[in-house]
Amino acid sequence: MTDLDVNTLRAAYDNQLRPDIPEPVPTGVTVERDGPLVRITGLDAGGFLTYRDLGGLTGDALDELIARQVRVFRERGQSVEWKTYAHDEPADLTDRLSAAGFVPEDRETVVVGPVAPLAAALPVTPEGVRLREVTSREDLERIAAMEEEVWQEDRSHLVWGLEKEIDADPHSIIIVVAEAGGTVVSAGWVRFPANTGFATLWGGSTLPQWRRKGIYRALVNYRARLAEQRGRTLVQVDCSEDSRPILQRLGLVAVTTTTPYVYTP
Repeated sequence: MTDLDVNTLRAAYDNQLRPDIPEPVPTGVTVERDGPLVRITGLDAGGFLTYRDLGGLTGDALDELIARQVRVFRERGQSVEWKTYAHDEPADLTDRLSAAGFVPEDRETVVVGPVAPLAAALPVTPEGVRLREVTSREDLERIAAMEEEVWQEDRSHLVWGLEKEIDADPHSIIIVVAEAGGTVVSAGWVRFPANTGFATLWGGSTLPQWRRKGIYRALVNYRARLAEQRGRTLVQVDCSEDSRPILQRLGLVAVTTTTPYVYTP
C-alpha cells in the first residue's frame, strides 16, 4: 500500500491491528472476552483492555461494561489499562471511564506509513554506537535498567514480558539495542503481528546524554529493514511528542491519538 490518505491508513490500522491480542498467546498469559472487550493479563505488571470497537454500546450498557472491568481487577488486586482512541465512539467514553475511577496517562499519536521508504533510507549509526539484535535475559535486564534510568520507575516487567514473547514465538519479535562502550543507551523492538501487512515499532527510550545524535532514527531505519525482509508493507508506532516530529519527517502519517486510562485498585 502506498496511499498515504489518513482515512485509508486509519482503516488499515483498525482492521488489521485491533484488537491487539498476542498470537500465539505466550505461556502464563490469559486472554478473556467480555462482550466487545478483550482482557489480557500476564504480559505486564497489570492488565490490558483492547477491542476493535465497542459494538455500539452507550449509556447504562457501557457503564456496566466498565464497572465489570473495575470489579474484576479490584478483586484481583491489579491495575488495568484501557487504551482509548480519539476516533472511537461513543464520544463520552473517556468521561465515563473517569467517572468509574480510571485516570488518563500521557496521550500518544498513532502514526502509520509505508515500510519501503524507511527501509531504503541511508543507514547512519552515530559514531561510537553499534546496533545489535538481542534475545538473552542478561540483555533484557540491561534494557530494563536503561529504561529505569530514563523514566525513574520500575521497568522489570519488560524483562519477563519480552522473554515470554520470545519463548512463545521467536519470529514474532526482534529486539535491538544501541550500545556505546558496552552501555545500552537506547533500545527498541519490532513486532510482526500475525496475518497482517504491518510491523509495529516499540521502545525507543534513550538515555538523556545520548539524545539528538540520530540513535532513535537509526533504530527506526534498522527495524524497517527487518520489516521489509519479512514482506511487511506498513509500519505503525504509538509515539510521544518527542518522537512524533522525527517519524513524520520520515514519512509516517498521524492517523489518530491514543490515551491510556488506568484503573488502580
